[in-house]
Amino acid sequence: MKNTLPANPFPQHPPAIFLIGPTASGKTALACEIATRYPCDIISIDSAQVFRDMDIGTAKPDAAMQMQFPHRLINLITPEERYSAARFRTDALREMADITARGRIPLLVGGTMLYVKALREGLADLPDADPALRAAIDQQAAEQGWPALHAELAKVDPQTAARLKPTDAQRIQRAIELTRLTGQTLDSLFATQEKSALPYNSLMLALMPQDRSELHRRIAQRFDAMIAEGLVNEVDVLRQKYTLHADLPSMRCVGYRQAWEMIEGQIPPAEFRDRGVFATRQLAKRQLTWLKSMPGLAIYDPLATDVTTPVLEKVGQHVN
Repeated sequence: MKNTLPANPFPQHPPAIFLIGPTASGKTALACEIATRYPCDIISIDSAQVFRDMDIGTAKPDAAMQMQFPHRLINLITPEERYSAARFRTDALREMADITARGRIPLLVGGTMLYVKALREGLADLPDADPALRAAIDQQAAEQGWPALHAELAKVDPQTAARLKPTDAQRIQRAIELTRLTGQTLDSLFATQEKSALPYNSLMLALMPQDRSELHRRIAQRFDAMIAEGLVNEVDVLRQKYTLHADLPSMRCVGYRQAWEMIEGQIPPAEFRDRGVFATRQLAKRQLTWLKSMPGLAIYDPLATDVTTPVLEKVGQHVN
């Protein structure tokens, strides 16, 4: 375990606990251990679990777990809708205030690192969308493809490009838009904006597996379990129930995109599993890239040893 926690700027504020890490690192099980031992209520930090009826591919807690450990900020919107970091911050602050008012401790768990950053630091006052510029970017993407625009972004803002998937159209578009409007990288823009620090005495716990091969094995095992549970059928049902298309954020989620492409005949069924596993591995890589840039983390390797005891001890020191 590596502890990089600085002096907390808000020791007089109520406590909060973050448990963050890449997919398949064991966050949910550890969160339940913490919630069993301490008076914590769980808030999800997961941009995929906000969608209703998307249960299997998002590894959403099942009904039994929800009964024992209710998770807030899941099942908020339909797969036809969009959710944002700004809305997450508003929703999370409301839930944290409610939990604190009940004399309990917010336990924020997940792997959507953009949401973590937004909640901890606030959101920068960035330029509004430029419809003409966005149309030009979309036209360029139609001609060259989003991976080409991702490569363009990497030349002017390599840090942001490293955090984004080459096919993440929505975020690539916004990043290129901002660099063209301002001539600055996103990190530079965020650094010059006034931030609104989170008014909680926060303990930042991070699960960072060092053995990539073991993490990859766990990812493959979990994706196989999702297939066995009926991931493809889940996507079929979603397509029948809602008006969806491939570019919606819900259908760009890992697993759902690959199932959609298979159903549409864009990839052969024999490739579906391997493509899903590879996409999940890429997601974990991006999550770890985010984590390495975050300050103030108490870091644990969940694959090297049983981290439950030291994490519970750390939480006990924080809340007592």
